[in-house]
Amino acid sequence: MKTQAAASIFFLATSLPSALGWGTLGHQTVAYIATNFVSSATKTKFQSILGDTSANYLATVSTWADTYRYTDAGTWSAPLHFIDANDDPPSSCGVEYSRDCGSEGCVVSAIKNYTSRVQSSSLSDADVATAAKFLVHFIGDIHQPLHDEGLDLGGNEIDVTFDGESTNLHHIVSATSSLFPEKNQEPPSNPQKSWDTNIPEKYVGGYALSDAKSFAATLTTSIKTGSYESEKASWLDGIDLSDPVTSATSWASDANSYVCSTVMPNGISAVEKTDLSGAYYTKAIPIVELQIAKAGYRLAAWLDLIATGSTGL
Repeated sequence: MKTQAAASIFFLATSLPSALGWGTLGHQTVAYIATNFVSSATKTKFQSILGDTSANYLATVSTWADTYRYTDAGTWSAPLHFIDANDDPPSSCGVEYSRDCGSEGCVVSAIKNYTSRVQSSSLSDADVATAAKFLVHFIGDIHQPLHDEGLDLGGNEIDVTFDGESTNLHHIVSATSSLFPEKNQEPPSNPQKSWDTNIPEKYVGGYALSDAKSFAATLTTSIKTGSYESEKASWLDGIDLSDPVTSATSWASDANSYVCSTVMPNGISAVEKTDLSGAYYTKAIPIVELQIAKAGYRLAAWLDLIATGSTGL
């Protein structure tokens, strides 16, 4: 596997304004990383909740929230995939929950809500399972920089090209879920034409569960004994199950910082109408890998805290 596979996740999605999260490969990779780190008790609990005793119990539900939001019953959930930071990149980046979480909710409030619901003893088994599916997905979503940015609709209105194909900055950079309910559209009729399938297939060799599992294994090694070993403890600084808003907002702020440093460090004019498949692409690769690794590791810690009250990470 090429390490550049990470770029497939970052430069994701579809040719529509409503892109699909990290893409199938990305969300499943986050889920597999979490699977590699959760305790045995956590594994047993969430396999029971999800009704799946296979090793794929998190990965197979990791994209459910994107599928659901395209249904008539699920359109209400679109705002929960993001938080629109009203900051000023590239001069300043930052997320403020009270300022940026809209009246219909946001990814931070969603993480709070579904954390509570997955712990509920009064909800039905089906409702708890649904909460777990949302939670696995949204913890992945919040680690994408443009899931945490409001400028030009999270980059949707910044036209760029990639390998000669017209798209926009959001699709190139963010791999986000359908961020904006007012721009709600049908999912792409031909997923083979979307960034979240073509680029992963090119660099990883496909976008099946096996490809995500292999990519996750590479990043898991980096976390355990490789380039992330010395910093992984800092990824869990301040994590607090009793205060999910503060925890999730810190994750959003962390991801949002890359809007200033990597996504548009020299402003909109430096990327608009530009092909980003060269040096820009190369600079983004390590950020992609880092954010996916953080998402999987933090997801494991959060599920451990729900299941056992502590994390052994």
